[in-house]
Amino acid sequence: MAETAATAAETVVKTAVKTAVETVPATRSLRREDLHVAVHDPAAASMNFLNEVAARFPDAVSLAAGRPYDGFYTAQDIDRFLAVYRDHLTGRGLTPAQVDRTLLQYGRTNGVIGGLIARMLAADEGVEVPADAVMVTAGCQEAMVIALRGLCAGPDDVVLAVEPCYVGFTGAARILGVDVVSVPEAAGGLDPEAVLRVAHEVRASGRRARALYVVPNFANPSGVSMPVPVRRRLLDAAREADLLILEDDPYGLFGLDDEPRPALKALDTDHRVIYLGSFAKSVFPGARVGFLVADQPVVDASGRRTLLADELSTVKSMLTVNTSPIAQAVVGGMLIDSGCSLRAANRGKAEHYRGNLRTLLAALAREFGDDPRITWNAPEGGFFAVLNVPFEADEALLEVSAREYGVLWTPMRYFYAADGGERAIRLSCSVLDPDQVEEGVARLGKFVRDRVS
Repeated sequence: MAETAATAAETVVKTAVKTAVETVPATRSLRREDLHVAVHDPAAASMNFLNEVAARFPDAVSLAAGRPYDGFYTAQDIDRFLAVYRDHLTGRGLTPAQVDRTLLQYGRTNGVIGGLIARMLAADEGVEVPADAVMVTAGCQEAMVIALRGLCAGPDDVVLAVEPCYVGFTGAARILGVDVVSVPEAAGGLDPEAVLRVAHEVRASGRRARALYVVPNFANPSGVSMPVPVRRRLLDAAREADLLILEDDPYGLFGLDDEPRPALKALDTDHRVIYLGSFAKSVFPGARVGFLVADQPVVDASGRRTLLADELSTVKSMLTVNTSPIAQAVVGGMLIDSGCSLRAANRGKAEHYRGNLRTLLAALAREFGDDPRITWNAPEGGFFAVLNVPFEADEALLEVSAREYGVLWTPMRYFYAADGGERAIRLSCSVLDPDQVEEGVARLGKFVRDRVS
């Protein structure tokens, strides 16, 4: 039987540390079974396996990596944006000592650039929220952890998530011991009636569904985007089921066209949506700056009213104290430099990603258009597409693909809680040049045809 991704990743780690372990004096050993399940999380092990395969085959074309294109960033950007933000602080009347303190000391738990982010959301998304509703986080991953921890108060509280689902969210929930209940995604995307059905099933089982996690624009991994009528119906369904919605939107800037796709938060009239954002794709990942918008009113027993973002600040203070003010300053400088519009700042990037996705889809049509056994979707934007193949695309075949054909991809089954995705491959085109996309699909075509024949 083929070695699983978790087992393969564990083998690599064990080999790497074997010598070091043997030199440690024989004292008390820890039982692996006594450690939290997150330590041996299968999803995390799968991602480690992908990284390990990529490291062993550096000449393989990676249609697996979902990170941004390296050509958009230089280290000089840090100096430039930092200078812009320093000038911004000086222009607001801060003395040199106050500027230094703002950048170099511990700062406000919820961050110092919330006002700039609120302006950006208003300009780009039509989302009007007060600055105090914005929490700046150490990447969007921390925003997920904070939202999950704050909302799920007891063992019977669960979250729903559209499946296939980004492994970072399910992994965060697993670390916290929060159960994730899957809402299957149909071929055309999410069905709000399925959300209602699953929420009712959860309630009938004696548990409480607190929120639904969804990526409405060009989702990772499926690439599916939610039509506007479905977005409106989803908000109605959330109201009927008394659900909050965790809206994650890392790819919304990168559609194939300029057709407006309103954020769920922009359509939200009764504070159902907690918006999760990231600057990893729109600025650069190394800044590790994300944010959440939680403008839901919270009322305590005495009638005192606060915003959910304020209440969640206690959770953040115990995780990271505050997000690096230096990293915030870099992102803040970029926002100021672009007039607080990520759409304006990312026009060149959007054109690159559009070109790459069009190249990927055209190359798939050339390679597989004559074989009805092989199909793929055609996303309206983003970084990902899904190829359906007539064989099980597992880790063993991925290693064969890397070693013998020089191309990497991601098994879709990584994004399912149980069964699903066994005969599907996630393809990413974000990190490559167009000619590399062409070459990668050509290599993939040979690999797939050889497996089919």
